[in-house]
Amino acid sequence: MSEVGAGQPRPAVRVNRKAAERVLSGHPWIFTSDVTDRDGAQPGAAVTVLDHRGRLLGTGHYSSTSQIALRMVSRQVEEIGRDFYLRRLRAAADHRRRVVRDSDACRVVHGEADLLPALVVDRYADYLVIQTLDQGMDAAKSEIVSCLEEIFQPKGIVARNDVPVRAKEQLPLEAGVLSGEVPGPVCVRMNGLTLQADLLHGQKTGIFLDQRENYRAAVRYARGGRVLDCFTSTGGFALHLASRSQSVEAVDSSAAALVTARANASANAIANIEWTEADVFELLSGYASARRQFDLIVLDPPAFAKSRQSLDAAARGYKDINLRALRLLGAGGILVTCSCSHHMSEALLLEVVAQASLDAGRTLRVLERRTQAQDHPILLTVPETHYLKCLIFEVV
Repeated sequence: MSEVGAGQPRPAVRVNRKAAERVLSGHPWIFTSDVTDRDGAQPGAAVTVLDHRGRLLGTGHYSSTSQIALRMVSRQVEEIGRDFYLRRLRAAADHRRRVVRDSDACRVVHGEADLLPALVVDRYADYLVIQTLDQGMDAAKSEIVSCLEEIFQPKGIVARNDVPVRAKEQLPLEAGVLSGEVPGPVCVRMNGLTLQADLLHGQKTGIFLDQRENYRAAVRYARGGRVLDCFTSTGGFALHLASRSQSVEAVDSSAAALVTARANASANAIANIEWTEADVFELLSGYASARRQFDLIVLDPPAFAKSRQSLDAAARGYKDINLRALRLLGAGGILVTCSCSHHMSEALLLEVVAQASLDAGRTLRVLERRTQAQDHPILLTVPETHYLKCLIFEVV
């Protein structure tokens, strides 16, 4: 047993050499197969982590059901309580004050990348949305909410714990208001636009915050022509591109998302977007047969690769969607293509698009290789924190 804080004993969980090397290489996850002695650790408990020789590795949250049995929250042996969370949350908030511009909506905590594994906090103007995605963070939810109230004084805090990953922790899937009040959709500012965010029912925690900087990048290549925005969701790319385009067609299979997208267009007095409810794959094939042409196409699909095992099938899907889009672009056309699958590396996405370009008979010039917005930071030694790829090409 190890002693922490005011002498309260807590379990000392031992792990094998492989896990110790992983932690020492900068990665916070330890898998259940690498735990050799749990020392009676209870679900969600903060535990001292020891290597195979009994040397201290730090402090972790223990999960009794997930394949990720331990998530390291500190390289020190320390008490994990309100003071700890307050320090980490203040540091995360300070980073956002440095990097977020022209928006009152941003990600405040990006899990492992903010040294708070399995915790997500998003800010929408005067409201916060949190996700506690493992047993440890879920057990600390009341302390985390208390810290967030002290730092931000929000009008309301919502829990969006209706995500499938919580099932691996045997945690209930639920969404609701934890603190204050949330009056239906919340209006936020982003890059000069007013957008609606449905904090209780919208995709992710309300809207896609991770593309904020990529929206502005795409606008630089809009030259007054015809734009096709595929998988538009609530209209992020389409709304940004409209001011620099003759016309925009925005496509999504979700009728509910398009209702919000139309409301966003109306709120910003944007009238040159046609909203189309359709299957994107089928629509692109039909447009190719009809010899339709566009000047700029955006592909921002949902994650095709949900696991490493599905990567080959996902790669085929990404190739197919890019091939169909490239057939609609002529010389000088711009392709903005994205992947939010962290299993899909940038190198593999580049390879897939290269194959699609050859099959489509198009030569592509790489204009930009981008990633998620800076409020979704990436840790160099934790590749899972780098999930969004955004590549911008020009047809030569």
